[in-house]
Amino acid sequence: MIVEPKVRGFVCTTAHPAGCAVRVESEIRAARALAGRGRPVRALVVGASQGYGLSARIALAFGLGSPTLGVFLEKPPSPGRTASAGWYSTAAFAAHAAEAGLECPSLNADAFAPETLERALREARERWGGLDLLVWSLAAPRGVGADGRPRRSVLKPVGAPLEALGLDPFSGTLRRTSLPAATEEEIEETVAVMGGAPWARWTRAVAEAGLAAPGFRTVAFSYEGSPATRAIYRDGTIGRAKEDLERTALELDRLLAPLGGRAFASLEKACPTQSAAAIPSVALYTALLGHELRKRGLDEDCGAQMRRLLSECLFADPVPVDALGRIRLDDRELLPEVQRAVERGLAAVEAGEAPDEALLAEAKADFLRIFGFGIPGVDESAEAETDLPIAGLLE
Repeated sequence: MIVEPKVRGFVCTTAHPAGCAVRVESEIRAARALAGRGRPVRALVVGASQGYGLSARIALAFGLGSPTLGVFLEKPPSPGRTASAGWYSTAAFAAHAAEAGLECPSLNADAFAPETLERALREARERWGGLDLLVWSLAAPRGVGADGRPRRSVLKPVGAPLEALGLDPFSGTLRRTSLPAATEEEIEETVAVMGGAPWARWTRAVAEAGLAAPGFRTVAFSYEGSPATRAIYRDGTIGRAKEDLERTALELDRLLAPLGGRAFASLEKACPTQSAAAIPSVALYTALLGHELRKRGLDEDCGAQMRRLLSECLFADPVPVDALGRIRLDDRELLPEVQRAVERGLAAVEAGEAPDEALLAEAKADFLRIFGFGIPGVDESAEAETDLPIAGLLE
């Protein structure tokens, strides 16, 4: 079938399999440069099909030669409909991993379901006898709390309503959005889904099952950002969840100490993601940030961030952390000169100045690439094979 981008709201509902494959292949080539800069580790990656989770898995497998078990929940192809971008990206990853002789099974299942955790632990035990690393990269809009009740996360400010100017990266239009303040129940549900409890549940289960090898590491991804996004992000519901995640890292670090193990929250830079497109003001901030970093030759995509995490931070002795025990990979984003330039751009747009056309084109291209569109060398007018399996997908 001919695959074209179809956008509904802030989500692209189609994905191009060839574009996703080329994007993954490019990241695999970059990851191979890590060879010799670390040892293989037996890794479990939860949220392994897109964004930082996929990039971590690629860097682990093709950079360090690690066997990895990936857990994710993605939509497979169906007659007349494409699979999700995460499905096609994982299919490309798995095909290259099989060709390279890497053991990389995948589990397409809900990470909040107890049976998914049980299956993942059983696979790790039977295949490898233990784990050296758990990467937590789950950013789910809904899930199940510790009490078994369904929960939903929301993106709202806390304490007071907010009016924010946002960018629809797919259309290049600006829109002003009014958001009510979150209720206490909404805050609690967002923390239950996006905070540290699910990560802690998996980490404790690994330890209690005797699968955490000496020196075991676990890392979860967080974000702090700048004052420009603070009201909707760090001071909002999602920020409350990230603060909970970072507190959980300290608790898990103490839990793992008898094994010589460590737990960390790692703060990454803002990158174009599907969720970022839906957060008022964040998509505009991310577009301006990417533009300024590229101008200075400082930009890092998800893959570059994960390669830096694995080669310079997570297994270093000592691990470089800030005063709160967090790994910081957002250093380039927060450079004063970068933030001043971004703030000038935001102020100009707030004052009514139209964003630069080149910036809007960059933003649109960045977001479409997530779904495999606009990838150089891919003929989107040609028939595409959409019914692609994932090698090593566990039943």
